[in-house]
Amino acid sequence: MVTKKKETTGHLLVQSAYTSEEFIVRLTQLGVKSAIDNSRYFRGDDRKNKFLGVQMSAIFSLAKQFTQMPLPEVKQLLASNFYEARMGAVSIMDFQARDRKITADRRKELYSIYMKHHDRINNWDLVDRSAPYVVGGYLFDRSRAPLYKLAKSKNVWERRTAIVSTYYFIRQNDLADTFKIAALLIHDKHDLINKAVGSWVREAGKRDQQQLIHFLDKYAATMPRVTLRYAIEKLDKRLKQFYLKLTK
Repeated sequence: MVTKKKETTGHLLVQSAYTSEEFIVRLTQLGVKSAIDNSRYFRGDDRKNKFLGVQMSAIFSLAKQFTQMPLPEVKQLLASNFYEARMGAVSIMDFQARDRKITADRRKELYSIYMKHHDRINNWDLVDRSAPYVVGGYLFDRSRAPLYKLAKSKNVWERRTAIVSTYYFIRQNDLADTFKIAALLIHDKHDLINKAVGSWVREAGKRDQQQLIHFLDKYAATMPRVTLRYAIEKLDKRLKQFYLKLTK
């Protein structure tokens, strides 16, 4: 059983219980109850990967309870071969990065853990769960050069981090890097990059449709069909038909 203490806000874990070991124990208990096949989500090539069969909503809920986990324990959790444990780790990182009271040093540490241990963030959903606030949030008022380096990586998940991280910028109405990185990845051979590029330029286009139109005018005729479909999803019917005809 997890040692707990009672506070005015309810029952919370004591600091000593915020461990990777305790988190995995709790995950295992949840897996026995739900027995979900999470392997269908995994697109990586990690041969050591294992699954506990826990629903994503349950992982996120548990991660929120462990938001105060010390970073050395987060790194231990990220090193686990259990996919759900790594999802828990990046979720904890995301919750910490979103905290309005986060210190500059903690934000830097989270970013460093993400970048140094990217080999453990080895699936599309692990990237999407954490890159916007952990990476994008840290780089917002700094050089974005690391994202351009990632965009040129041979590793598909690093390339996905490059574009997904810009979602934080989009939320601040800072769209330039989204379109620039999308242009670098526009002819990528991997479908999970194609979909990400389309999704993120679509999101940027919600903020400034003219920039999206300019991007489409330049690339629509040659970009992968799936990228185009994602990119034009929120445009009116006339514009959708116009750009779709360019690829025929």
